[in-house]
Amino acid sequence: MILAGGRGTRMRPLTDDKPKPMIEFHGRPFLEYMVEMLREQGFERVLLLLGYLPEVIQRHFGDGSAFGVEMDYSISSPDDLTVSRIQLVKDRLDESFLLLYCDNYWPLQMDRMWRRFRDLDVPAMVTVYSNKDGYRAGKDSMLVDAEGYVRAFDKTGTVPGVRGVEISYAILTRPVLDLLPRQDDLLELALYPQLAARKELGAFVSDHRYYSVGSIERLPTTERFLARRPTVILDRDGTLNRRPPRAQYVTRPEEFEWLPGSLEALGLLREHGYRVAVVSNQAGIGRGAMTEADLAAIHERMRGEAGGSIGPIYHCPHDWDEGCECRKPAPGMLFRAQRELDLDLTRTLFVGDDERDGLAAEAAGCPFAMVDSDRTLLDVVRELVEEWVAAA
Repeated sequence: MILAGGRGTRMRPLTDDKPKPMIEFHGRPFLEYMVEMLREQGFERVLLLLGYLPEVIQRHFGDGSAFGVEMDYSISSPDDLTVSRIQLVKDRLDESFLLLYCDNYWPLQMDRMWRRFRDLDVPAMVTVYSNKDGYRAGKDSMLVDAEGYVRAFDKTGTVPGVRGVEISYAILTRPVLDLLPRQDDLLELALYPQLAARKELGAFVSDHRYYSVGSIERLPTTERFLARRPTVILDRDGTLNRRPPRAQYVTRPEEFEWLPGSLEALGLLREHGYRVAVVSNQAGIGRGAMTEADLAAIHERMRGEAGGSIGPIYHCPHDWDEGCECRKPAPGMLFRAQRELDLDLTRTLFVGDDERDGLAAEAAGCPFAMVDSDRTLLDVVRELVEEWVAAA
């Protein structure tokens, strides 16, 4: 169920003749990207709750067959709030359903969300952007405890310590709708505080940034994200260059030795328009074996010999036991690349040679490819390029 009935007044003049989810990016309306994602995640039915200029959406999507789903609609006044819109369709909903706002795109992985929902054993669960980067300040914030339950919902931006942003992508069960009031209100105000007080509202917390058509200033960022520029993320030691023995490090440029086929793989990626980002644990800095300047010199040589094939390089300088969020198997460097490059990590391949790389990829939601002596980076890249050419 997608809430898509508001007037989108903050988006004028873009919404003078269309609802805000119909704002186009790369020749397609924002809402089409959402429907595409839902279909890819296995959803077969989509119910749209419309109000403002509903015919624009209905004319584009019709019965949904052209988009691989069954589309249905409920139309009410553009000035209705979300409680009244949902009251109109309560009898048309499954026992469990996914609720989305029409102006937020977040790369959904429904299998992971569903496992979390079942583990928390709650009647409702919302998705919360961690907002560690201060991407959005103020209202619509949630405080989530260590167990994964929502403890506070702050619509005003005044509650101390509340930072996570509620972005919907909520799994709800029909019985919770019985808590809705008779008078019209916003769903999140009418329902979520009640559930949180009962410890019945779970949270799926994500470090993956969401993208929006909720404000004019966000549109350039959303446009970059939806461009889906082909990108590959690579580990360094053991993937691009020979890995030194355990607890030893490449500390000088002359110690850096490319693995066979690595430079050819990078050239293939460049030839086919891929960006390449590198993420690398470099505990040698934290352990005193090298400095940041030493690492910069190594990467300068690496980039020069790669002929412009390598883009941003992210490294973790911390010692093994510092408990940081960036040292793999933690996914912090992958999420940093996501934010800075506006990546959809669910569509971005990460290639590494170590179990920790695979665990970091799993935590970030990245597809992952492991390299070893039998399957090199060049082998992986050739497969990727063949798939890219076939898809094109």
